[in-house]
Amino acid sequence: MAFTPELRLLALVSCATALMWIPYLTARIFSQGMWPALDNPKTGHLSGPAWAQRAKLAHANAVENLVVFAPLVVVATLAGIQTPGTVLAAKVYLVARLVHYVVFTAGIPVLRTLAFLAGFAATMTFAVAIISRFA
Repeated sequence: MAFTPELRLLALVSCATALMWIPYLTARIFSQGMWPALDNPKTGHLSGPAWAQRAKLAHANAVENLVVFAPLVVVATLAGIQTPGTVLAAKVYLVARLVHYVVFTAGIPVLRTLAFLAGFAATMTFAVAIISRFA
């Protein structure tokens, strides 16, 4: 299997998603102290400043969406589906997820929704490419 541009971008998205916990854990350490921040959080309880709570929610959203996007990229690659549209979709997804994280953390609601929708459209681009290949 070739290391396609789509897989390279998927790797970048995965790395970015893997690092999204750092700001909100750092905020918990500064607001609560090291040991309370490292303790198990209370179920359903977000702690720390409002921006850090939003960052945690944005991270969870990124993980939830990556679970759908990543397999589609892998299936497309395994099926030999690589088009200018899929390469663009992978680029859009990366940018959309980074923008979504930043604007969600900053508390900017309309841009957050637009970034989410751009990422969703990119995901659906892969789904349509796969389905149309085998339909």
